[in-house]
Amino acid sequence: MRIGCGLSTSADPRVAAIEAGQQAAAGLHGTRADIACVFASGGHLAAPEATLEGVHEALAPPVLAGCGAGGVVGDGREVERGTAVAVWAAALGEGIAEPFHLDLIRGDDALAIGGLPDLDEVTAVVLIPDPYSFPTDAVLGELARRAPGVPVLGGIASARTLDGDPALFLGADLCDEGAVGIAFRGIEVLPCVSQGAAPVGPELTVTAADGHVIRELAGRRALDALREAIESLDPEEQTLVASGLLLGVVIDGNKPEYEQGDFLVRGVIGADPDAGTLTVGAPVTEGTVVRLHARDAISADRDLRTALELRREAIGGGAPAGALVFTCNGRGEAMFGIPDHDAATVSEELAGAPAAGFFAAGEIGPVGGDPFLHGFTATVAVFPR
Repeated sequence: MRIGCGLSTSADPRVAAIEAGQQAAAGLHGTRADIACVFASGGHLAAPEATLEGVHEALAPPVLAGCGAGGVVGDGREVERGTAVAVWAAALGEGIAEPFHLDLIRGDDALAIGGLPDLDEVTAVVLIPDPYSFPTDAVLGELARRAPGVPVLGGIASARTLDGDPALFLGADLCDEGAVGIAFRGIEVLPCVSQGAAPVGPELTVTAADGHVIRELAGRRALDALREAIESLDPEEQTLVASGLLLGVVIDGNKPEYEQGDFLVRGVIGADPDAGTLTVGAPVTEGTVVRLHARDAISADRDLRTALELRREAIGGGAPAGALVFTCNGRGEAMFGIPDHDAATVSEELAGAPAAGFFAAGEIGPVGGDPFLHGFTATVAVFPR
């Protein structure tokens, strides 16, 4: 398997796409591209068809998917604002990439999803939904049911055309709603999810709950137990959780002990002082283990590096063929105070392997084996050689 990527900030969409596509082609060392992923921002969204035309001229990929974005990642750089295009291309060897377009089918009293590919023998799925016309959470649940254990990664498109239409790319066309994606067969993909938050304080077991509402923690009113947990933190940790209260929810409760990646991090979105209950951004059941989490630049950097290091160890310590990167549009310089953080970190931890992607309006990646929609997260699809 070979992967190449390129990035161009040229103002002309066709010229920029050709430049980025040629850079990506160079990384394939003369091998024909089987697939290209394209992410375009800024002025290129005035004429995205020209961008796709340029990519096809440079690479002639039989499979192409991508989207408009608020910012793009490629070639070790991040362009958070302005006009740019990033191209990721791969020669898959014996592997197969099947493109698909999902849309809503509206019945009299129900909705269905059309276009879902056959998931037998699928080894990974990349999914890029439109934020307004697609029920991502519901579809991720359906994918988990139909293809348990299959990693689903991707990101919500974070920009539309200058006319306000969806900017989802499939082949040479724009899709006007839904989601686009790629189903891989015969290709190993290692999912990497960095939620950018560190666990703090004690683990607490839910002893009474109703949907998203936690009524009791460790046999006490949930709000009282949470206050006590916060009071037990050191001053620095208290400052971090005060900026945004996060709760990590264990998804796989069969482990003897839990590490950072075992928690699905969600916000505490409400509290009832009279009832002593907490409302969180994930359903919980009695017996679920939860823990406070804190998010800052230092913990986000450490979490991403640790997650990438584990994936590299899993493939024997060498450089992978490459990676697709989906990072939150709330990260970047706003979180880290420096440019190119996630792009540079991926490059460093994956030994310079080519990587490209975009700043998403929500990131998709698995926790505990099931796919979820995240925020302030970097999800990375790592492709071994």
